[in-house]
Amino acid sequence: MIAVIGDVHGCYYSLRDLVEKIRAKYQAVEIYCVGDLVDRGNHSCEVFEFMISEKIIFTPGNHDYMFYESIRNPGSQMAKAWKFNGGDPDLPSYKDNRDKLDRHLNLIKESELFLNLEDAFISHAGISIEYQGQINERVLEDEKKLDELLKKDLYGNNSIIWVRGKLLNIGKLQIVGHTHRKEICFDEASNVLYIDTTAYGNNKLSAVIVEQNKLLDKIEQKTSADDIDKNWLSYNF
Repeated sequence: MIAVIGDVHGCYYSLRDLVEKIRAKYQAVEIYCVGDLVDRGNHSCEVFEFMISEKIIFTPGNHDYMFYESIRNPGSQMAKAWKFNGGDPDLPSYKDNRDKLDRHLNLIKESELFLNLEDAFISHAGISIEYQGQINERVLEDEKKLDELLKKDLYGNNSIIWVRGKLLNIGKLQIVGHTHRKEICFDEASNVLYIDTTAYGNNKLSAVIVEQNKLLDKIEQKTSADDIDKNWLSYNF
């Protein structure tokens, strides 16, 4: 049994309260996250520190990679994209925490692109149907080969951190974020759980409890007003 949290986007207080709810109901459960820890919300630095202290493992999202590139490789296309995708609140959150920035950037770079667990396959955006014919049961069992394949076009529209189109049914449950929903949504044909319920848009941060590729429970936390950047208050679902 595992718990998986959706896109956090700097919503530290919402994350803290959601994790408290998870721990209260499932004390020993391992907690994971589909990434996009940064951007749009007010507390990206605090989110990283909380993830570290709570030993929550995450798969980096496109916003995490854009944040990384903006600091480490500011001339890259990903860095340029970051400026137009809600990165403004990030650096203020590090104003009094500059000593923590390198550690957080290294964590993004070192984190696994996907987590192929017994209970589910976790990634930020999921495996696109465009990989049909390239990814099968044998490839899924070879994590090194799968990692190499998915990293070949990491910044393309169908990549595991960017795709918004139809996802491939890989024979086990995929849990993803990235594609905004008002509620947790299950796509039966693709066997995919979408759990980004747009915390930064004044909706809620959500988590699912799964075991052996089956959804057992949903746990949700209304977004805290302290987390929200005023530029995203008018977000429409």
